[in-house]
Parts: sequence; structure tokens; C-alpha cells
Amino acid sequence: MTTDRWSDGAAGPRGRGRPRDPGVDAAILKAALELFVEGGVEAASMQRIAARAGVGKLTVYRRWSSKEELLAQAIESARENLPEVTAEDVEHVPVAELVERAIPATADALAEPGFRAFAAQTLGTSVTHPALMAAYWEHYVLPRRRAIRVMLERAIRDGVLSTDTDVEALIDMMVGAMIYRVLHPPVPDSAELRDYLRSVYRLAGLLP
Repeated sequence: MTTDRWSDGAAGPRGRGRPRDPGVDAAILKAALELFVEGGVEAASMQRIAARAGVGKLTVYRRWSSKEELLAQAIESARENLPEVTAEDVEHVPVAELVERAIPATADALAEPGFRAFAAQTLGTSVTHPALMAAYWEHYVLPRRRAIRVMLERAIRDGVLSTDTDVEALIDMMVGAMIYRVLHPPVPDSAELRDYLRSVYRLAGLLP
């Protein structure tokens, strides 16, 4: 299994002084994500990450104070090819159009061969390494949920969704359906996932 597409994350960790080479940051994130997908958190030690990235362990620690912080950002780097909803889009674009725009890129990303292993490893950390999942949840999941919530609140204002819609539960249902579909064999291809996503969003009330 290749993890190239899931390993091209841009830099963005906390710095400790001197300006950093973005190429080194990207190499470390790539190495961390590859090791995480291949063998989970245990396989992704700071020493092994440094060795695979071709840097010294001190170089890694200058950028990330803990393995949890590094892996949280490495996991996030795998999601950067998933479409984002901007505040301007939410303000001016109809909700159904926003959803339709996102479907092709989301389906392509979820159909990637490496995504299934990536998703399984990420979900497993919630029990085995709660500190990692807590870091990922706080810094990356919650901001995305807030953005989706703004879109759903817009849908309520526009009359697309009922005023008594439980927004948090609806987000959980949509995300949970996607995760279940890509983890349950056989792995769907991109075309199948596009149809499935449309069905999910239609059942959620976001598509006619």
C-alpha cells in the first residue's frame, strides 16, 4: 500500500526560535504519517520518524514537543485534500450547491487505497492513545465541526432544515456514515462513493 497521497502535508507546527525549512517539516510529517499508517502509534516513535525523514531526532523535537502533537498534525495532513467550506461560501452559496461542490473531491479522497488503513489507525487511537486523539480532536476536528455547524445553521435559517434539527447529532450521523462505508468491505470506488454521499446528504435533508 502506498501512502504518498496521505503524506504531503504542509508545515504548521509550533516553532521554537529559528526559522524552519518547510521542506524538513514536510519530510517529518510524511515520515510520521507513513509509519502511523503502517504500524500505528507504536511504530511511529520520534527516533524512527527522524530516521525515515533523514533528520536528527533533535530536529524533530525542535518542531514538536511530543509525539502526540506531531502525529496529530501528521493525521491532519492526510485530510488536506478534503474540501473545506469557507465563511464566504456559507454566506453566499446555497447549501445544496455547497454540498454538491464537495462531493467529487470527498469521494475521490475517501476512495484512496491508503484511506482505509489510515481511518482504522486513527479511530483506534481513541482507546489506545487518548492523548493523541484529544490533541487531534481539539486542534483539528472541532474547528471543522464548527465550520460544518455554521453551514447547517444557515440551512436552518433558509428553511432547508427544520428549526428543531439537532445539528450536532446530524453531523455525527453524516460523518459516521462515511466512516462506516469506507471501513466496511468491499472498499467502494469513487463513483460508488459519490452516489452514496448524495444518498447520505439527501437523507440528511441537505439535497433535494
